[in-house]
Amino acid sequence: MAKITVPVEATHIMMFARSIGDENPVYHDAEKAQMTEVGGLIAPPTFLTSVAQFDPDGARPRQGQPWFGSGKTPSGVEGKAASAGRLNAEQHFEYFRAVRPGEVLTAETRPGTTWERQSKRAGKLLFSDRITEFRDAGGALVVTLRSVSVRTERPVAPA
Repeated sequence: MAKITVPVEATHIMMFARSIGDENPVYHDAEKAQMTEVGGLIAPPTFLTSVAQFDPDGARPRQGQPWFGSGKTPSGVEGKAASAGRLNAEQHFEYFRAVRPGEVLTAETRPGTTWERQSKRAGKLLFSDRITEFRDAGGALVVTLRSVSVRTERPVAPA
């Protein structure tokens, strides 16, 4: 992922919070949020996973191009998706301060470490992580997101 800008808007925060079923007023009610210890609206802890929507090269459909989609069957692409055999294993967030509506963050991703483990059912498991740093307009680090993925050496047959 290249360096991208991420506008943080109150409606994005509200919709994200609702999509994960979190009705905490600090995510959608400015008046109530003002009276809390956070002192105003903030984004939920996992909100920045939505950064993929701002990545022009991200995994989303493009007009006039075949796409695997998220349905049971592919929708126009032959063979396997580029992500076939890769799973999201975990994510870690390190916050240096709250993310608030009205700011524009810059996200830059770099490769992290890689490692292997052996599995009885899938053979070698190849782990890798990516580190995304989110900085504010002044360049201060706001959040670090570490995403871990795993690729299996061979498909796992149903048990």
